[in-house]
Order: sequence, then structure tokens, then C-alpha cells
Amino acid sequence: MRPATATAAAVSTVLGVGAAAVAAGRYASDAALKPPPDGALPGDPRLTVHATAAGQVTLTRCLASLRPGTYGIQGPDVHAVVGPVLDGVEHAADTVVRRLERVGRGNLSPGSRVRVTPQLYSGDPTTALGIDHKEVWIPGALGAVPAWYVPGSRDTWVITVHGLGTTREHPMNLLEFLTSLRIPVLGVAYRGDPGAPRSPDGIGHLGESEWYDLDAAIRYAVRYGAERVIVHGWSTGAAMALLAATGSALADRVSGLVLDSPVLDWEATLRALATARKVPAALLPLAVRAAQGRAGLGGDRLLRATEPPGLRAPTLIVHGPGDTIAPWRPSRELAGLRPGLVTLHTVQHAPHAAMWNVDPAGYEETVRRFITPLL
Repeated sequence: MRPATATAAAVSTVLGVGAAAVAAGRYASDAALKPPPDGALPGDPRLTVHATAAGQVTLTRCLASLRPGTYGIQGPDVHAVVGPVLDGVEHAADTVVRRLERVGRGNLSPGSRVRVTPQLYSGDPTTALGIDHKEVWIPGALGAVPAWYVPGSRDTWVITVHGLGTTREHPMNLLEFLTSLRIPVLGVAYRGDPGAPRSPDGIGHLGESEWYDLDAAIRYAVRYGAERVIVHGWSTGAAMALLAATGSALADRVSGLVLDSPVLDWEATLRALATARKVPAALLPLAVRAAQGRAGLGGDRLLRATEPPGLRAPTLIVHGPGDTIAPWRPSRELAGLRPGLVTLHTVQHAPHAAMWNVDPAGYEETVRRFITPLL
């Protein structure tokens, strides 16, 4: 082969490999950053409803359907709530029978395909819980963002921020508890959510850009009467809470943070998301690098936010070692590094963002003890 021809062939090969790598990186990073159409967390299996009876439902047997606690199960046209696994009920070896608490939307019938979700309610605070609320619009950087405002008599507000795989309906799990304390609650959506502006690049940023919408919500709360705010965030919502509490111009108004299953290590969560969405192992390093580049998740911004003089607000972390999306280790390390400011409440056997579901009463008592001195 002539030198010029050989050189051209080598260049073509390099370009071809490079193009393939770019394409693979984009595919893999899409798997980590683009929200799925049904909003479910990656890796959550679809279950079949095998049978229903008074107060019980039979589901496909797997780790998800055997989880302890109370969960939602949802499909395209149905949302229901299931309680504990029932013992002593006859069923096939490949199924499990759980207590059926209620069907909130649609019909739960044999053959229905559902996923387990920590989200117990479907609708809004009034339709789902009978709690008076007002739909409000928060001026955000990309446009108006919808939120639910539930009034209360205190001048400290709680702002709730959902995370991966859920919507602002998820924090309604705690709404009856919060309103019993007479706390005004602002349940916010953010860019990429239904009814909210779309992210310009069409991907999620694991809180890195979304926190600006939370910052707008803090400004809204202060404008309409909040002397102080407590931010309660789940998953990426917890990362948003941390970034807002250290980066907002109104950070001094943030009197406390409750971080449930917080995303504190972007790289680890990106890897977990890509793995759960079946990205081949050989592509995982490329997926993580590509996703970090596309979403601007490089550097140690989250880590810096947890260090002095950044984090000043008292913080409660509710997390556990069963979380496969946001590793528990960074939560444990943060609590160890900032004793006196950060408290860790460990929950065993709970999947991502489902710490409340395993033990609602214990979770609420832990939160009550934490926030009461802050009100």
C-alpha cells in the first residue's frame, strides 16, 4: 500500500472510531440523563397484577414487590396504594399478595401492568387529600413554573422538591403531617416537569441547573410572607436544596434542610442510572464522561457546597444503604464531617427516595423533632 493511501486509511479508521465513540457516548449519556416517558426510575421492573380480591392484590414476585412498607403501584391508567405483604394467603410461588389500601385512579384488574413507586397520591392536594390549596406560578429563569401553595399560620414555610422518577405529587406523602403542624407548604415543580418549561437541551442535570427554579421558589416564598424557609428535597431535589442553600442570594433565609436520599455524588449516580438502563459495561466510563460534559456536572461543586463556609443551615439527612441510585456512603461521610450541623437518620431496606414508605410514623417523628426548633 502506498504511504498516502495507508495514511488515508488510518485517518479514516481513526475518524470512524471517533464517530462511533461520540455516538456511543451520546446514546449512553441519554440513558443516564433523559427522563423516561413513564417517569419511572430506571431498573424498576414492570409487574403484572395476577388477581385482586377484597383488600388484597396479587403481584409478580420480585424484590420490588416484596419491599417492606407502603407504596404506590401505577400504570398508564391506574394508580393504587398497597400495604404490607400478607402472610397466610394462598398464592402461586412466583407471586406475592399485598394488602390493597385503595385505588385512587382507574381500575386495577388482572393483567394490568404496573410499577412500584414511592408516590402514594395522584392528583393535587385538594382532589387527593381534601386539603385546600392554590395553584400558583413562580417566575423562573426559563419561564413560569407551577407550584401548589397550601396555607398555614406560621411564618416559616416548607418548600418541597421532588426527585428522579416522580413528580410534585410525591411530596404529598408528607402533606397531612406538615399541615398538622400549621406550616405553609409550597410544593414546586421545575424545568422538565409537566406544565413547566422544558430544559433547553432536553435533558436533566441532576440538580445542577434545576436549582435555579428552587431559588425562584425561595424568592416567591419570601415575597409572599415567609420569614424563613425549610427545604425538603428528595433525590435530585435534595441536591437542588443543597445548592440553593449555599448559592442563593437568599441563603440566609434557609433555616433548615431535609435531604431524603440525596444525590451527593454526580458521577456515582450517573453510573448507576446508566447501568440500570442497560448501558453495556464497556460503555459505562464513556457514558459517565459524556453525561458529565453534556450536563455540566464536572468538578466538585456539590462537595464544595457541603463544606464550610458553604453549608450553614442545620441539615437532616434521611438515607440508607439500600439505595442503589444515590449511594449512602457520601451521606454518612457528610454527617461525620459536619457533626452538630448535619444529622443522619439511617433507614434500612429502603430503595431510592422511599425512606418514608418503609416507616411513615418513624420518618415523620424524626422530621418533627428536627424542624420544630426551626419554626
